[in-house]
Amino acid sequence: MYFESHAHYDDGRYDADRDALLMSMHKSGVDFIVNAGADMRSSAYGLKLAETYPFMYAAVGVHPHDARELTEDKLARIKTMAAHAKAVAIGEVGLDFHYDRSPRDVQRYWFTRQLDLALELGMPVIIHSREAARECCDVIIKYALRGLRGVIHCYSGGAEMAMEYVKSGFYVGIGGVLTFPNARQLISAAEALPMERILLETDCPYLSPAPNRGERNDSKNLRYIAERLAAIKCIKTEDVAAITKKNAMELFFNQKNIAKLLQKC
Repeated sequence: MYFESHAHYDDGRYDADRDALLMSMHKSGVDFIVNAGADMRSSAYGLKLAETYPFMYAAVGVHPHDARELTEDKLARIKTMAAHAKAVAIGEVGLDFHYDRSPRDVQRYWFTRQLDLALELGMPVIIHSREAARECCDVIIKYALRGLRGVIHCYSGGAEMAMEYVKSGFYVGIGGVLTFPNARQLISAAEALPMERILLETDCPYLSPAPNRGERNDSKNLRYIAERLAAIKCIKTEDVAAITKKNAMELFFNQKNIAKLLQKC
């Protein structure tokens, strides 16, 4: 039913019950999960999870927080990891000017180097953008003209920029923030976005939606995001689940494999 387009099950908060939790996903209507890499360790761990659980896939890449740790040798290792049969994207990569844990020029350099890698490999990207919205959008628009595809992860901006991404052929990831009382800007973006360009995500263990805000998040909470989006769009929750799953499959999966995968759901 649901496609979780962005999770972090490599996180230590799942160490006590990771296997039991993941094994319960199908009963909760979660058909597919993409575990997003944030650094070298989590990218490698995501691939191990993908090897262990048939419904899991991995994105590999380095988050802007850890851009200062990247080297050309490590980028070559990311390229090797991306060749794995269950690696479906480069990410999450981008710009984060909120914490500035890596110098901004360093973030910019490794952001574009990883986008170049995605283009070279013909893979989509998962984009992180925080307090760098205009700059990040401008970079993506330029790369989209060269054929880059991907999703803007955990979007929280307004309708105008969301539509800029859509016009560039990108998808927009919507998560638990949509359920928050003060999410007026994101609600306006959700109203404007065509359903065919929306992906659902939890970003777990972070950003639990209402009514579980403040608790450890997991992919079972996708239903609350879908219910809120369905109310905004005046459609059925089941339709939100079906359309966003189709969108994610079109982005992440080889087109020849989609029909086979759908038959297994």
